[in-house]
Amino acid sequence: MNSIIKFCSRYILLYATLWPLLFISCDQKSAETSEIRGVYGNPKPFWDKGFNLNKLGVNAIFVHSGSINHDMINRARSEGVMVYAEFATLNGKNYVETHPEAWAINEKGEKVQAASWFMGVCPTEPGFRQYRFSQLRNLLLEYELDGVWMDYVHWHAQFEEPEPILPETCFCNHCLDGFSKDSGIEIPDGMTSEKASWILNNHDESWRNWRCKVIYDWTYEIKSIINEIRPKALLGLYHCPWDDQEFNGARRRILGLDYNLLKETIDVFSPMVYHGRMGREPDWVKENIQWFSNRLNIKKGSYPKVWPIVQAYNNPGVISNEEFEIVLKGGLADESSGVMMFTTSAVAEDKGKTKVMKKVYTNLLEKSDN
Repeated sequence: MNSIIKFCSRYILLYATLWPLLFISCDQKSAETSEIRGVYGNPKPFWDKGFNLNKLGVNAIFVHSGSINHDMINRARSEGVMVYAEFATLNGKNYVETHPEAWAINEKGEKVQAASWFMGVCPTEPGFRQYRFSQLRNLLLEYELDGVWMDYVHWHAQFEEPEPILPETCFCNHCLDGFSKDSGIEIPDGMTSEKASWILNNHDESWRNWRCKVIYDWTYEIKSIINEIRPKALLGLYHCPWDDQEFNGARRRILGLDYNLLKETIDVFSPMVYHGRMGREPDWVKENIQWFSNRLNIKKGSYPKVWPIVQAYNNPGVISNEEFEIVLKGGLADESSGVMMFTTSAVAEDKGKTKVMKKVYTNLLEKSDN
């Protein structure tokens, strides 16, 4: 009996010694591997060339919601690929023209003009909100998706340029009334331009905070709809990658993106680190993801996660194979647990970029298998 007790005691001691090491081993493996090896856009360009996505190392596609169909999902699933829908949230193109009540109004009391190629919308207009939420419900009821990625989630502006377009909006009656009610600030009577000037001169901080809460509310409502219909699906966000100081804090001040609020609802952040489009060097992608991981205290294995989207598309200029490899690897810097590239056609139509993507993704796959 004593010998049995001694044996058991030694076994328990050995088990207690090795058990923490097992967790350390698992943690180390988790830190070295990536969850997502993605492509943005309809995968048809790859399929037309005879590729299977899994043979390219791809395990996730991010596709505009209007392009998704059952055949696409079935084929992607057969190749072991997850399907995420990009949801163009606050893009008002083709809507404001027929629903002028949703047109964003600037500080002069005028309808805003398209910012470069982007046409925003008033994010507080009730009819538009109902329209978008109904679209989302229909999408989730129709397709069994792995997640929804909100896109164009900011007040009317254009950040995807070396010199961004950053208007002051929105001063329509819906926004003015909403701000006054929510903040308890009574706005003096007058023309729209006079009201806007009074707010910016006397209650600028309250105005900026309120605008951020409006954007946060969109993420909260969309997260609620996802939880109701597809509770296992993730909520992702494509967003401006600027830090807190760039363009005089315009990410929060003008776009309305407050990370401290958004991290409460967003499962995965996807900074749009388009180096070529924004006039940056390829190494900026890695630097940005390192900053972002630290700013939001991102940790692999927990939420929120970061899966950046990098540029492969040749506009402006040509993105070389070497640049593409740098930004693809840069997107995996620090606490990033995934990466995707823009766009499928840009890579599928370029043998060199296809080779780069396959090399990077299959190397990641091999690491995860070890």
